[in-house]
Amino acid sequence: MGLDYGWKTVGVAVSDELLLTARALEIIRRKEPNKLRRTLARIEELITEYDISEIVLGLPLHMDLRVSDMAKEAYAFREHLVRRTGLPVTMWDERLTSVEAEEILRMNGIKKEARKDYIDMVAAKVILESCLAQRKERS
Repeated sequence: MGLDYGWKTVGVAVSDELLLTARALEIIRRKEPNKLRRTLARIEELITEYDISEIVLGLPLHMDLRVSDMAKEAYAFREHLVRRTGLPVTMWDERLTSVEAEEILRMNGIKKEARKDYIDMVAAKVILESCLAQRKERS
């Protein structure tokens, strides 16, 4: 499972059983940034539904690799995920994934004003695909 964590949304993507491809699944929305209970509950439901064994969580570093405030939030979210799910959570460099996701949506004819409705889950897909591709290269 790939996750693109944000203050108000979490984009979700899942891979196929052979870990070859990823698909954008959904966006989990919350009204307040620090309210994670329902978000974590939904992630647990998806873990069960899709038989997930690992989570890949986007790590939003600055372009010069410095840790951003959002990266600190992502690390904190990782701790919640580990406690709630018991699954391994891999942090994955997500620099430029939103740019790539925006381009994917543009190329697929999604109008600019509608892209915000999809960007987080497509970014989660890009994060997961990147991780899967690198692992495939190494094996």
